[in-house]
Amino acid sequence: MSVLVFAESTSEGKFKKSSFEVTSYGKKIAEQLSTNLVVLTINATENDSLYNYGAEKVLNVSKTNLTSFNAKTYASIIKQAAIKENAKVVIIDSNINGLYLAPIVAVKLNAGYASNAVEIPSSVSPFTVKRKAFSNKAFNNCTISTEIKIVGLAKNSYGVVENLVSGTTEDFSPEIAESNIKVESVEQTTGKVTIADADIVVSGGRGLKGPENWGMVEELATILGAATACSKPVSDLGWRPHSEHVGQTGKPVASNLYIAIGISGAIQHLAGINSSKVKVVINTDAEAPFFKAADYGIVGDAFEVIPNLIEKLKEFKANNA
Repeated sequence: MSVLVFAESTSEGKFKKSSFEVTSYGKKIAEQLSTNLVVLTINATENDSLYNYGAEKVLNVSKTNLTSFNAKTYASIIKQAAIKENAKVVIIDSNINGLYLAPIVAVKLNAGYASNAVEIPSSVSPFTVKRKAFSNKAFNNCTISTEIKIVGLAKNSYGVVENLVSGTTEDFSPEIAESNIKVESVEQTTGKVTIADADIVVSGGRGLKGPENWGMVEELATILGAATACSKPVSDLGWRPHSEHVGQTGKPVASNLYIAIGISGAIQHLAGINSSKVKVVINTDAEAPFFKAADYGIVGDAFEVIPNLIEKLKEFKANNA
């Protein structure tokens, strides 16, 4: 018996922070079950780094035709790895790809599935895990009674925990059927912190009045080492690319710090960013709904507040270099 984790890597073969988080989480569950941790990777180039977080064995699949994510193919690979390693618990990141992938894996393995888990299981017999519910507004305790359990870990909920072990890497060659889905092209953002990987996200809304004013958002993000994002109306208007749209109908955000500039706080937006640990809102409207959800709020004109904030941050960094 084992615990199997799928650690997703980028197209360049590098692991995201979330890959180390799911590995850390898997190691803890393996300890609860008194078993070993196996991590599955696809075209990864730095498998040794997973040993730092408890991976006793790494199964690496190297296939040139798997450079782009394909949920059906990846699910088949995970199923074969789970059977090979006699895995009773399979852990997958609850990111955008993972939310497509995990239900397919669950069907293939006839397994129960708990998405958006936020803690280690409170009990392994019966297997019970706390998860987010109702668009991150509540929690429930989910009990999985099937022989094999699938757990989707919510980003930034468990954390990255170093647990150095002496691990090994093994080449794994699963059977891969020809897929009916063909990737024609992939658009990649380079030179920027992505929303999925960012610890800090700076987001703008219609209160910025136009795309010509986004320079100060990008400057603030650069100083903070943050990703830039926007509300749905902004992407719909074409001010910013749809890849930056965050919220319930866009990309979910679970950053350590989320700064909302000129965003009123529609329920769909709040549902998508509610998992962020600290939320800051800057808005001229003191009655904006976002103030009720925020940890800190500034009632003021963004065109005055942001330049002053940038200046103070520059002074702080200069004095603490």
